[in-house]
Amino acid sequence: MDAAVRRALEITPASSARARTVDITTIGSKTGRPRRIEVWFYRVDDEIYLTTTPAHRAWYGNIVAHPEFTFHLKHGVRADLAAVGTRVRDEATRRRVFSAVIDDLNQPSNPAGLPQPVTPLEEWMSGSPLIHVTFPEG
Repeated sequence: MDAAVRRALEITPASSARARTVDITTIGSKTGRPRRIEVWFYRVDDEIYLTTTPAHRAWYGNIVAHPEFTFHLKHGVRADLAAVGTRVRDEATRRRVFSAVIDDLNQPSNPAGLPQPVTPLEEWMSGSPLIHVTFPEG
């Protein structure tokens, strides 16, 4: 993985919404067809995660069914990265990651412009998808 790609993945709470925005191409869990959508990614303890506010998300089911997907960087640097997504089930890890994401979104310069405070942690724990992303060639 080259230096520009590494820098693009090293977002912090100070990063803009634009810097956090990527596309992912998953394989449909029911259709078997490629599905490309725009999502945000988060970096917690030097690891990359995909999540969202509590809701059902088709991309989550697609990654659970077909863990290999493409992570498309599109702002600042363009790259199509082979990725593997792993569903995070461990409660302690989920709590740690969701706490960091909520803290990030509740900061005064909230990059998403979401109403604050963001949905409580317990709602994220019970209703939000969480995928840990790795890059096999990175």
